[in-house]
Amino acid sequence: MKKTMIMLCLALVSWGATAQHDHAAHGAQTSSQKMEPMFKDKALGSSYTHYITLKNALVASDFQKAKSASESLVKAIHNVKGSDKVHTEAAKVAQAGSLENQRKAFTALSNEMATLVKGADISMGELYLEYCPMANGNTGGYWLSNEKEIRNPYFGDKMLKCGSVKETIN
Repeated sequence: MKKTMIMLCLALVSWGATAQHDHAAHGAQTSSQKMEPMFKDKALGSSYTHYITLKNALVASDFQKAKSASESLVKAIHNVKGSDKVHTEAAKVAQAGSLENQRKAFTALSNEMATLVKGADISMGELYLEYCPMANGNTGGYWLSNEKEIRNPYFGDKMLKCGSVKETIN
C-alpha cells in the first residue's frame, strides 16, 4: 500500500511538471501573436494600414505593390485632419518611376507619418519607430512598424535586418 501511494505521488508530480511545461510553451505562442495598432480616428487607422502595406512591399522589393499601396494611401490620408504633408509625400512615392526612387521618397513619407501618428490617439496596441543608419547613402532613414523585429524597407533582402527600434509609440 505504501509503495502504491509513493508511485501515485511520483506519477502526479511528474505529470504536473509536464503540464507546467506545456503552459509555458502556450504562453510563448500568444506573446508572439501581435495585434495591429488601432487608432481612435478610423481614417488614420486605414491610412496607417496602407502605409504598412507600402512598407512591406518595399521590404519585398515589389515595385508594383509599393505603387498600389502608396496610391491607396494617397486616397485614404485625404480624410485625416492635419495630413497634408503626409499626402504630399505619399504622392511622391506613388509617382516614383523606380523602386530606388520609391525608397528615397519613403524616407520623407515616414518622417511625416511618424509625426502624425505620434500626435494621434492609439486605442489599442503599439507601433515602433525604427531606423537604419545606412539608408539613403548613410544619412539614415526611419520607418514605422507593427513589430519590433527589423524588416528594412530601404534595402529589402540585401540588408533585411539592418536597423534598430528607436521608439515605441502607444
